[in-house]
Amino acid sequence: MLCARPCKGYRACSNLELCLDLNRGVIKVYNEDNTSRAVEVPSDITARDVCQLFVLKNHCIDDHSWTLFEHLSHLGIERTIEDHESVMEVLSGWGVDADCRLYFRKNFAKYEFFRKPLDFFPDHMISISSEANGMVDDSQLIQTFLNSSTCPELHGHLHAKEQSRKSWKKFYFVLRRSGLYFSNKGTSKEPRHLQFIADFSDSDVFTMLSAKKLHGAPTDYGFCVKPTKCSSARDLKLLCADDEQTRTCWITAMRLLKYGMQLYQNFIQPHQKQKASPMRSISENSLVAMDFSGQKSRVIENPSEVMSVAVEEGLSWRRKSCHRLSSHGSPSTSQNSLSNIALHLAQSWFHSKLSRDEAQRLITQQGLIDGVFLLRDSQSNPKTFVLSLCHMQKIKHFQILPDDDEGELFYSLDDGHTRFTDLIQLVEFYQLNRGVLPCKLKHHCARITL
Repeated sequence: MLCARPCKGYRACSNLELCLDLNRGVIKVYNEDNTSRAVEVPSDITARDVCQLFVLKNHCIDDHSWTLFEHLSHLGIERTIEDHESVMEVLSGWGVDADCRLYFRKNFAKYEFFRKPLDFFPDHMISISSEANGMVDDSQLIQTFLNSSTCPELHGHLHAKEQSRKSWKKFYFVLRRSGLYFSNKGTSKEPRHLQFIADFSDSDVFTMLSAKKLHGAPTDYGFCVKPTKCSSARDLKLLCADDEQTRTCWITAMRLLKYGMQLYQNFIQPHQKQKASPMRSISENSLVAMDFSGQKSRVIENPSEVMSVAVEEGLSWRRKSCHRLSSHGSPSTSQNSLSNIALHLAQSWFHSKLSRDEAQRLITQQGLIDGVFLLRDSQSNPKTFVLSLCHMQKIKHFQILPDDDEGELFYSLDDGHTRFTDLIQLVEFYQLNRGVLPCKLKHHCARITL
C-alpha cells in the first residue's frame, strides 16, 4: 500500500491505488464504464473533498449527490464512503493483492432518509420508547437515532449464512445501540435468547452485488457486516432480506447507529455553505424577470410565474429551432426526426443503446428513490424510446411512441393524448407534471467519463 520516492506515478505501486509521499498521495478513481483517473491529493483528504475535486475537473453540476464508493470486487460487495471519512484510511484497510477500487458516481438516496424517514423505517420494523405511544413524526424518529442516549430498536426476520456452511437460515434479528443480535428462540427478545453478531465501532455495512450468484443467497437483497481491517470472505457476516425496502431499512439504520450526528452534519453542510456564500454576483442579483408578451412590458414578481414563463419561452425557442432545421429543403418526417435526435442526444439523461438490465442496474446504483430516471433507445423497437423510472423502490419502464401527424413527428407516453415535438420537451413536462406516470421526474441518472 505504501511506497517511497522515487516512484513513477501510481503504476509503480503494487495496488495501483495509493502512493504516499509524506503529506501527498495518488489515488485512482473509477467510473461506471470503468474509465479511471489518477490524481494527486493530500493525505488527509475526505471523500467529500475527492467528489468536489472530480466535480470541478469534469465540470459537473454539483447537486450534492456525487458519492465515493468502496468497491471490493474479490468479495462482491460495495458501500458508500461517508463524506467525512478519510480516503487514505479506507485504502489502508485493503489487502495488497485484493481487487479493490474507488468509484465515483451519483447516489441520490445517500441522505434521503433525513427528508423522508418514515418511508425508510416501516412501523412494523421499528420500536421507539413507550412514551411516544406508537405515534412519531419525521423529526422525532430521526432525533432518536441521532441522540446518543436513545435509539430506536429495529427488528425483523433476515436470512443469515451459517458459518462454514453453504446453507442459509432465517432468524429473527434485533438491532440496538449495543450491536446486532439474533434470537435462537423464535421472536423472543429475552437476553438469554439473543446471540451477539456484531457492533459497528470497527465494522462497516456493505451491499452484496450478486448475493444469489456469488453466495447462494435466497434473494438478491443481500448485505453484510465487514470488520474494517479484514479482507477475507470468512470474516463477513452475510445477511439477506426478502425485499429492497427491508434491506434499505437495515443498512440505513446501521449507518445511523455507527455515525449518528456526523451523518446529519454531512447532510446539512453543503446547504450551509450555499447560504453562507451564494453563487451569484451583484449584477445577477440586480436582474429582474420581465414579460414582453403584451402591449406594455411588466415586471414579473411571482416566482411561480417566472418559472412558467421561462419554461414556455424555452419550449417556444426549441419549436422555432426545430422548424428552422426541418425547413432546409422540403419538410419531411425524416428531417424533423433527425433534428429531434440531435437535440436529445446531448442530454445527460439520455443513454442511447442502454439495455433494460443495464438501465435497472444504473438506477439501482444511483439510488432507488422516487423520481430517479433515464431515457434510452428501445431494444425491441428501434423507432421508439423508453423512459425508465424509479417509484416505491421499484423500476418501471414506459415506452415513448412516435406519432406522425401529416409529416410532423411527435412523441407521446399516453397514446398521443399528450404530444411533444422532442424528448427534451417531454422530460421537462413530466418534471413539472406527473401525468400518466406514478411520480414526477426528479433526478436523472448521469454518466461521465473521467
